[in-house]
Amino acid sequence: MHPRIVVTGAAGFIGSNLVRGLNARGITDIIAVDNLTQADKFHNLVDLRISDYVDKTAFYEAFARGQFGHVDAVFHEGACSDTMEHDGRYMLDNNYVASKRLLDTCLAQGIRLLYASSAATYGGSASFVEQPRFERPLNVYGYSKLLFDQVVRRHLPAADSQIAGFRYFNVYGPGEQHKGRMASVAFHHFNQYRAEGKVRLFGAYGGYGPGEQMRDFVWIDDVVAVNLWFFDHPAHSGVFNLGSGRAQPFNDVAHGVINALRASHGLDGLSLEQMVADRLIEYIDFPAALVGKYQCFTEADLQNLRATGCDHAFADVATGVSAYVQRLLQPAAGH
Repeated sequence: MHPRIVVTGAAGFIGSNLVRGLNARGITDIIAVDNLTQADKFHNLVDLRISDYVDKTAFYEAFARGQFGHVDAVFHEGACSDTMEHDGRYMLDNNYVASKRLLDTCLAQGIRLLYASSAATYGGSASFVEQPRFERPLNVYGYSKLLFDQVVRRHLPAADSQIAGFRYFNVYGPGEQHKGRMASVAFHHFNQYRAEGKVRLFGAYGGYGPGEQMRDFVWIDDVVAVNLWFFDHPAHSGVFNLGSGRAQPFNDVAHGVINALRASHGLDGLSLEQMVADRLIEYIDFPAALVGKYQCFTEADLQNLRATGCDHAFADVATGVSAYVQRLLQPAAGH
């Protein structure tokens, strides 16, 4: 008996990759939920096997009524992920109210819920541990995610079915081409280098040298693998960081992208110093608009994740970025 799965945000970046991961296991009874107002997201669904597509405006109520029959698990990736969105009511409606309705239905019907939280819940914190004292979101997006995590925490002690939230750090990989300014650094570097023959990074800021601000960059295949590990281990609930556990500078991403593109043309790899000397990497003044609103360092603390027994090995930037560039260079790239 194959499980029936709901994936919200199924046409989005992480959602579509999750559907692909489920398909690879032979799971095709998947109800894809999304909002295709931004129509070009349909590209992400073209080569995936699903059993139904439902617009998000109709889904939540129909789901609460049990219209989809027996559902085993919901992967809830649907959200407004634009951290520059300033309409707080829209953000909370999208990310909090919809998630809460979903949680109520899952709890009432004993359906497992695996959902996307975000490292944006930490905001201005210097420690990235899943505890309230480190949760200081800098924008309404981070707050909307934190609010839902708090509701989940209240329900966890009495919940009969699995509820697992994942605080995604800087995820990159195929399927993000529709995200515009919110696409990953690796995606922007790839396009910048192909268009202009160079990559621009922020100069010195916040005590970090040029291009040395650090983030926890996590390869999409690793995000899918951890989601599926929890799907295989329904006894584990909670809110977990999902990053590589290793902060790396933006310089590493640019370096990886440029060398992968050079390799595709049969050219030798260069050192970072050579790239800077040859102006393949240029540093620009740190934008005034971001001063005080910018995280210079993020790194997932993986203690809680590892304590469940999940020992997935995460790709470093060089490995992940190289794999990503190869996929972007394939025909019909990004889809």
